[in-house]
Amino acid sequence: MSLLWREQLSVGNNVIDSDHKYLFELINKVEQSLQTENKNDLSASLNDLAKYSEVHFDREEKIADAIGYHQVAHLKKSHQNLLKVLDQMKAEIISVEYEWTLEKINKFAQFLRDWIINHVIKEDLLMKPLLQKYSPSFDPRLPNR
Repeated sequence: MSLLWREQLSVGNNVIDSDHKYLFELINKVEQSLQTENKNDLSASLNDLAKYSEVHFDREEKIADAIGYHQVAHLKKSHQNLLKVLDQMKAEIISVEYEWTLEKINKFAQFLRDWIINHVIKEDLLMKPLLQKYSPSFDPRLPNR
């Protein structure tokens, strides 16, 4: 079952929301690779997810900092921890000796779902009240913000 974006997950910032939507797509690709047990596709999908997560986290941290979000340090630490766990799980699942069982596939898929949903709900939505003071297209990397 694919992850579906819902408006309740919107933080009110187009940059962050677009990133989150794309992360949903990437996680869905990883899940498809898990279901087919195709290690090459899985490795490529996991690499895409890890790389884009880093890009997203950097963008999100810059926006959080620019709006004066008081939990930027916590957000950065959370992002670092998420990337670390993702790397560990990625290394395990694409290893040569990894045994593909339905239980392990489901556990990893559930981890990815929990990872994105919990991150958005428990962390990013806390920024929404501050983000609502800015235009939905606010991006501190652009001139004339």
